[in-house]
Amino acid sequence: MNKVFSRRQVMLAGAATAAFSTLQAGRASAASARVLTVGRRSIEVNGKAASVFAIEGADGGLGAVLAPGERFATSLVNQCGEPTIIHWHGQTPPVRQDGVTETGYETLIANGAAQGYDFAPRPGTHWMHSHQGLQEQQLMAAPLIVRTAAETREDRQEIIVLLHDFTFRNPADIVAGLTGGGGMGGSAGGGMMGNMGGTMSGTSDLNDVNFDAYLANGRTLADPEVFQVEAGGRIRLRLINGAAATAFWIDTGALPGRIIAVDGNAVQPLAVGPFPLAQAQRVDILLDLPAGEGVYPILAQREGDVARTGIILAASKARITRLESMANIAAGPCGVELEVLLRGAKPLLNRPFSRLTQVHLTGGMMGYDWGIDGRQWQNHQPIVVKQGERVGLDIINDGMMAHPMHLHGHHFQVVAINGSALPGAMRDTVLVPPMGSVRIAFDADNPGRWLFHCHNLYHMAAGMMTELRYV
Repeated sequence: MNKVFSRRQVMLAGAATAAFSTLQAGRASAASARVLTVGRRSIEVNGKAASVFAIEGADGGLGAVLAPGERFATSLVNQCGEPTIIHWHGQTPPVRQDGVTETGYETLIANGAAQGYDFAPRPGTHWMHSHQGLQEQQLMAAPLIVRTAAETREDRQEIIVLLHDFTFRNPADIVAGLTGGGGMGGSAGGGMMGNMGGTMSGTSDLNDVNFDAYLANGRTLADPEVFQVEAGGRIRLRLINGAAATAFWIDTGALPGRIIAVDGNAVQPLAVGPFPLAQAQRVDILLDLPAGEGVYPILAQREGDVARTGIILAASKARITRLESMANIAAGPCGVELEVLLRGAKPLLNRPFSRLTQVHLTGGMMGYDWGIDGRQWQNHQPIVVKQGERVGLDIINDGMMAHPMHLHGHHFQVVAINGSALPGAMRDTVLVPPMGSVRIAFDADNPGRWLFHCHNLYHMAAGMMTELRYV
């Protein structure tokens, strides 16, 4: 039987083959690799066309879903028109495959080039996003789902939702406004803020950037994605906050939800109402639908704001009415309300700390001089560990804005919040509240140099990043 390939498929296959022919030993083989292509796509936001990035699989869908036991054997092909690098957020690969350039192991992938990756993936709800400049703000992100054998046996419909904040502006102009024209280079934010040009949010201790829209799977509530569900059906909802600078309150409405995993790690099932989801965090929720032809919105409302986005679950014969993109009441700040309730289903084994280190989150809006221990990335002081140690980090927030802190290459357990001990969830990203603290614990079992940074893109761009360094 003859098979016809499109020109695009032929080009991608050629790029993938060329990439694998030059890969070092231990990376993906051409015969087994999936292809992910970084390109561009058009979406419509508020009635206007917008060109954004995309990370697509061979089937044209965004991101990747891996079967139980499948390796992450992947060729990443760059067709987006500029250099890039993609970080596999939530994964714990060898350090040379983390998808970052800041630590010196990898270089940017030039337009038209490809890079291979091959490692045993960590199960759960994860995602992939650019770690180059401000590309993440332009939607260079996608889901990365690694299923378990138990999940494939479940009689549940799987629904994946990726949240974004969106702007028609050039993100570089936003940075220039926040830093008073200082940009990201050198001591970004060293001077007083100049004319913000509408960049600053009205609630500056919660949100420092105003956006044109908030998206769920690339769509607003004016034209939301509608998932057809069965009356009485069972749902596994995988939510990913891929927003550059926005935390959301998640509301499943009439559907009582049970959280069973955060950041890809199982937790003891927890029934919750509306709950906070910080930047880069993920949550898996089990939903059991009632009988009847119902319509069930799943909404994400920006903290400190009335703006919201979401999706709709609807039975085949249900009548869907339009939802307003503005709520009646502004949401409060996202904090540790959920974190203090979560309990890890597979916590760390109990052992004393080999090393306990304090790190302070510093800086503020006035100078936009965000940093760690009073330093920006360009003059950072590494957090030093040794292989085999049980490490504790006391992350202390000295400022008035919350910071979602992400550690590459590791997952950690939240063991104290604001000085109160708890057997919390395993995570890779934790929100540290204003003038508060979070203690995390992890085992130093993945040698190398690993980034540790705020996952508010603009805070990281201003310098709130350091590294965990094995010695």
